[in-house]
Amino acid sequence: MTSSLIKKMSRAIRDQTVSTQELILETLESAKKLNRDLRAFELIDEAGALETASILDRELATGIDRGPLHGIPVAVKDIIDVAGWPTRCGSQAYKTTPATRDAKVITNLKSAGAVLIGKTVPHELACGVYSQPTRNPWNPDYVPGGSSGGSAAAVAAGIVPMAVGSDTGGSIRIPASVCGIAGIKPTFNRVSCSGVEPLSWSLDHIGPIATSVEDCAISLNSMLEENSSSTHHFDYSNNNLSGAIQDIRIGILRGEPVDPMLPEIETAFMDAVKQLRSRGAKIAEVTIPELRHTIAAEFAIIGPEAGYYHKQRLIDHPEKIDPDIRALLVSGLLLPTSQYIRGLQARTIIANSIQRCFNDNHLDILLTPTLPATAARVKQTEFEYEDRTEAVTISYVRTTAPFNLAGLPALSVPCGFDKNNIPIGIQFVGKPMGEAVILRVGYVYESITSWRDQKPMIAKPDSFGISQLLM
Repeated sequence: MTSSLIKKMSRAIRDQTVSTQELILETLESAKKLNRDLRAFELIDEAGALETASILDRELATGIDRGPLHGIPVAVKDIIDVAGWPTRCGSQAYKTTPATRDAKVITNLKSAGAVLIGKTVPHELACGVYSQPTRNPWNPDYVPGGSSGGSAAAVAAGIVPMAVGSDTGGSIRIPASVCGIAGIKPTFNRVSCSGVEPLSWSLDHIGPIATSVEDCAISLNSMLEENSSSTHHFDYSNNNLSGAIQDIRIGILRGEPVDPMLPEIETAFMDAVKQLRSRGAKIAEVTIPELRHTIAAEFAIIGPEAGYYHKQRLIDHPEKIDPDIRALLVSGLLLPTSQYIRGLQARTIIANSIQRCFNDNHLDILLTPTLPATAARVKQTEFEYEDRTEAVTISYVRTTAPFNLAGLPALSVPCGFDKNNIPIGIQFVGKPMGEAVILRVGYVYESITSWRDQKPMIAKPDSFGISQLLM
């Protein structure tokens, strides 16, 4: 049976066992109810969603079918323009004036028939890993990750099967990992960032966070639809998604920046490696020494680019920006240009070293834990490892940011739980334009495990209120 909740919903709509309006009404009611504890949504557009649902029902009745997302509820991270909704980036420094145009990715999703129900909470200015005040659905004492934390929480809680996120240093994969769902950052510029508020325009990526790998694939297809810059269009959901992986060679990344990691992460990760090997994947351990410079390179680029973009807000309303974020923006403006240039040079060295690792070891995929730790508690600022104490932000970014610097596709899939029943993720990294390969291997891994079948503490009790119809 398919792992795709999107496909199950789509089938129910087309079988006329449920209408789009009924599905969206139930989704909206769940969003409003669960948001009291989850606080994942900044905006819920009940009237707009129901109007769109009515139009889509009439289209299906007349033979117009927009594809797999026709009638499917979707949430949007609040850094992405949706016409008629304000874009606030989780910050008081932004005005509440509604956007006049849709971002390109929103245009594509609307064309595919997605029903946008609301905006999800980002970490302020998409610059962080906490996404306050959103809570982790598995336990509200823990954060949902960031900066797409609201999107991940909404999906993990079962409100929507997919939400749009962004990823500059890990902001799709981090919350997907700690919320126990799937999320993919495609190759740089694979999905248009037009109409998206940037943090770092040379590192930002847009992609889906979804209930399963299959739903990530379906959603990614629709995000790319009608995107004239996408010259390598591929139907990720139907071509080889469930194919064999005996021909796949996987590199297990060791050393920095993956190490150190918590023991529970190591155990879950190695169990996943065994399962992939049991399916025929060829496994080799590899190291990339240049990745120890990841954090320095990442922030040498983000600081100046974010500072330049938000310069006027710093001048007009510095008090409305979180002090830690404000310090990063100011330092980015004060850094000499030479530091930014060195960051770009380091980025090239890191990207080349990763490509060399792929080539020299004849790899199809690099494999790492998505994160070296699980979700932090709401007020936690550090993780304790065997040989060091490290800031939560650094821990979260060091295993994900190398692949923003290299612009490579990377997918996070659930691979277990820690002793507090908080999810653990595994990260599949591919070559440029290699989304199809990581989705296929991620799908195979997901299909031989049961992690995604477990439900969090804060969740819809009966799978979109129509569980019998979606079996």
